[in-house]
Amino acid sequence: MPTALESGPKCSHKTKETNENHQSIIDLVLFVITLCIGCTGPRIILFPDGSEPLREMTLEGDGDGKVQVISISGFIADKPRGRALSTRPSVVQEVVSHLRLAEKDDDVKAVLLKVDSPGGTITASDIIYHQLMDFKTRTGKKVVVCMMNVAASGGYYVSLPADTIVAHPTTITGSVGAVLMQPEVWGLMEKIGMGMRVNKSGENKDMGSPFRSMTAVEDNMLQDLIDALGGRFVGLVNQHRKLNAEQLKAVADARIFLADDALALGLIDKIGYLHDAVAEAKGLAGLDDDARVVTYRRTDYPDDNLYNTLSGSSQRVPTALVDMGAFNDLMALEAGFYYLWPQALGDRYR
Repeated sequence: MPTALESGPKCSHKTKETNENHQSIIDLVLFVITLCIGCTGPRIILFPDGSEPLREMTLEGDGDGKVQVISISGFIADKPRGRALSTRPSVVQEVVSHLRLAEKDDDVKAVLLKVDSPGGTITASDIIYHQLMDFKTRTGKKVVVCMMNVAASGGYYVSLPADTIVAHPTTITGSVGAVLMQPEVWGLMEKIGMGMRVNKSGENKDMGSPFRSMTAVEDNMLQDLIDALGGRFVGLVNQHRKLNAEQLKAVADARIFLADDALALGLIDKIGYLHDAVAEAKGLAGLDDDARVVTYRRTDYPDDNLYNTLSGSSQRVPTALVDMGAFNDLMALEAGFYYLWPQALGDRYR
């Protein structure tokens, strides 16, 4: 039977072997990281970051001329969308990239926007609106919107430049107005004996602070801002849709509408399905029925079709450890002004 002294060298040998294995793993990880950052060799992307180039994919048709499909899906913002180990470009960045490709391609005669969004930040919504207006002015190409599940608030705002708006029979739209989202924690802080000391250079410098209650004067000032931003939205709706006074009044209270009511009020032009919107785009652009319908993606998808909203593998959505649905999305919102229908936030709009 071996003594304790005899077993010592064997343990030492085993420890050395383990250390060598660990070092090998570390060396391999460092080598992969080096490749990923582009120091040597080809660039390898372990976790998709949306940097892969967009490539044209044909969804249907083989004739002359093209209708380019652009998806506006989820919360509209100009910040990249990061989820766990993956990131994807912001909605604004993606839309602008697709519009530039449509502008450069002379065979693209019309753009079809698939809108499925409850809205987003005011500035991001306005940027997409402005980009679409400029695109139409520079190119003369037609723009058709097809509303999917929800095209509310900012989702409707970005639809306004369209030559024709088609909504599914079950689409929810409207919510024309602005909202200010502000967290409040001062009540909780009082209960646990905490406070926030503030030195300020002006009386209204900490207006809207979540650490104290708002004064009546401050509330009125913020309401004036909201009224102005909401008024801008209503004004653009009136400009593009040419509503009468009664219709405008019904729209201006920011209620939501199903497609039938939206059509009666003049918010949309037609009720139909995605292929009806494609046919509308081809008709406006003077294209034959067999004209190609194309989009741009970063990844090839088997059996790709019009209903695919993904542009690349970077749009993988990891499962949250604790999924609290729309509450997570509401809590993730920064304090600020939004063209948003908050009730429609949820997992499929992230």
